[in-house]
Amino acid sequence: MTTKLVSKTLKVLMAIALRAKGDPKCKFTSLAYLLTEDFLKECFRELKKGKSPGIDGVTVGEYAKALDENIANLVRRLKAKQYKPQPVLRVYIPKPNGDKRPLGIPAVEDKIVQMALKKILESIFEQDFIDTSYGFRPNRSCHDALKKLDKIIMNGLVNFVVDMDISKFFDTVDHKKLMECLKQRIVDPSLLQLIGRFLKSGIMEEGKYFETEMGTPQGGILSPVLANVYLHYALDKWFEDVVKQQLLGYAQLIRYADDFIVCFEKEVEARAFGDDLRRRMGEFGLTVSEEKSKTIKFGRRACTKAKRDGRKCETFDFLGFTHFCDISRKGKFKLGRKTSRKKFRQKMAEMNIWLKRIRNLVELKVWWKLLGMKLLGHFQYYGMSGNIRSLQNFYLQVVRLAFKWINRRSQKKSYNWAQFSRFILFNPLPKPKIYHSLYNQIP
Repeated sequence: MTTKLVSKTLKVLMAIALRAKGDPKCKFTSLAYLLTEDFLKECFRELKKGKSPGIDGVTVGEYAKALDENIANLVRRLKAKQYKPQPVLRVYIPKPNGDKRPLGIPAVEDKIVQMALKKILESIFEQDFIDTSYGFRPNRSCHDALKKLDKIIMNGLVNFVVDMDISKFFDTVDHKKLMECLKQRIVDPSLLQLIGRFLKSGIMEEGKYFETEMGTPQGGILSPVLANVYLHYALDKWFEDVVKQQLLGYAQLIRYADDFIVCFEKEVEARAFGDDLRRRMGEFGLTVSEEKSKTIKFGRRACTKAKRDGRKCETFDFLGFTHFCDISRKGKFKLGRKTSRKKFRQKMAEMNIWLKRIRNLVELKVWWKLLGMKLLGHFQYYGMSGNIRSLQNFYLQVVRLAFKWINRRSQKKSYNWAQFSRFILFNPLPKPKIYHSLYNQIP
């Protein structure tokens, strides 16, 4: 019975998607009716278990104990427009530069409604989103964005790269502007009011309540799709419809969430774009971080000229990789990439802290398996063509750190290097491997 009802909601979402795709000017007047008990139960089942609870302290497991009752109550309040999201619990995660990244943890009930809203918004706006945006979109990943960047620089007429950084994007999204963006496609007052309530729900930090006049809380299920809608109108669509139409040379933008790179053929157009972008971001209440932004000479010609002049070509960072001009075995230009120094140091510092802490908490055989999983996760992300040396370096340094902390568990040394090497032989860790090849890909 439930499956039929769930598929009924999915059918409606598919119909909405088809209508949105078929008519780019269509504005949807009635969407809130989709928030039914069965749809919300389906959304609940997609929530990750074991996550930290929000300000009410209710976990996913506890909410599930009286699921039917809880969902029926939630739907009643949604229909009567009495549902109000609880403030988001704010915690901080340390950043490699010493700063802290704020993370919002919504209550379980709010996560369910956010999941439902996300699905509704995606069914409409996914039809509008441009191919050059990759972040937080179905069936797209960081590696897809990196592969696309490789294709652009290798095959396009690229001589300049504009690397711009939006300062504290998630904290500075203008609510009024965001609602204007949503109204390009949605004119259902009930649904818009619900999204508005999430934006204004506030933050609880160390027992104190703070109002949210701008921004979308990082960590929320709804935040990524709202960010994509905002940047679709603020950046992607503007670049395609306005910027590109005025250019004489080749240009291509690639964006993952609020991280983006723009490749240009002509220097004058690359430099002019930087000024235009600052103005455009200002219109949407956003600012460009000057210390993290630059326009550099980059590409086949720039690499050849730099080599001729006896200097190194400039580099840029994107999605945890430093991109540089490289030479293939046949002596031809290729785009090189390696784990960025900043990310490498950050990952090593995190690994050092983790090994120091875990070594006395659980037995070696238990944490050794966890270490293997951590290494595998690193290799699966950074294992891209051309980056094998960085992976090998990471592996060797982690092994040395593990040896160091194993020998600091007591006053007496646990292992000498020969014994430790024998231990690794019988308890091997995952070896560096390329998981994302840019070559010999079957189309």
